Amino acid sequence: MRNLRWMILLVIIILSAGCSPGIDEIIACGDDQVVVIDKASSDGENVALKWQWKVEDATDLPEKYMKLLRPTDDCKPVDGTGKILVTSSGGGVVLIDRETKKSLFWSHSPMAHSAEILPGNRIVVALSTHADGNSIELYDIDKPEVVVYKDSLYSGHGVVWIKKLESLFALGYDELRRYTLKNWDTDKPELQLAEKWTLPATGGHDLISSSDSRLILSTSRNVWAFDIPQGKFSPFGPLADTVNVKSVNFEESTGELVYTKGEISWWTHNIYCRDPDKTIIIPGINLYKVRTLKE
Repeated sequence: MRNLRWMILLVIIILSAGCSPGIDEIIACGDDQVVVIDKASSDGENVALKWQWKVEDATDLPEKYMKLLRPTDDCKPVDGTGKILVTSSGGGVVLIDRETKKSLFWSHSPMAHSAEILPGNRIVVALSTHADGNSIELYDIDKPEVVVYKDSLYSGHGVVWIKKLESLFALGYDELRRYTLKNWDTDKPELQLAEKWTLPATGGHDLISSSDSRLILSTSRNVWAFDIPQGKFSPFGPLADTVNVKSVNFEESTGELVYTKGEISWWTHNIYCRDPDKTIIIPGINLYKVRTLKE
């Protein structure tokens, strides 16, 4: 009986270890494509490619619109849905079904740098530096060409929704904002500005949530952590003085860090990983941003 108990305990420990949280996939984008690679099986130029989507695969979109999807600038997985939200500084936003590669949503948003899915099948897009002004725009998924709400934001580069806080955080050139939802169950929804903070350094570029209480953001020459309850910035230790970080992904529970930094003008071929420490090289794509996905 004692041996049986030990065997059961051993099985529980093994199963628990196998289910521990961690980064399983890396989604990378640049040029005219998005790729998904297996993180554990990739190192150096040995890349375990699991999925690939090119702009030319978007055959359900008008050809003139497809041109707006180059170059791909961000590629966010919509966790648990099998969808990827792609933005392009060429002026396009598209929501892709990973299994079918069909386009579920698209919009023409000049200089789109980041987008996020919000409750009620709505999509918010951060835009910068174009003739219509710098802004964040809100769409209904079933009305892709209609902007239902707009607010000015200078050089919008990142938007992140934190469900627990029911808040949208938006990153601009020199400020971070928090929005709440207003009139959300009507046909005239709004993003209501609740708070804003001046960045400790200018050139806001990328924004992620590492937990429900902390954001990580990059600027031109530094990477910062932002404590949401305290409203305070502090240097993000592992990358505090790393220049030109284009995208940063950090898993609080495991300490896993995946990022890119500009090395050849704006782009790179390298994806840097810590825990374990390695570099994944994709020479065929001028990479801009990478995102991570847990199973």
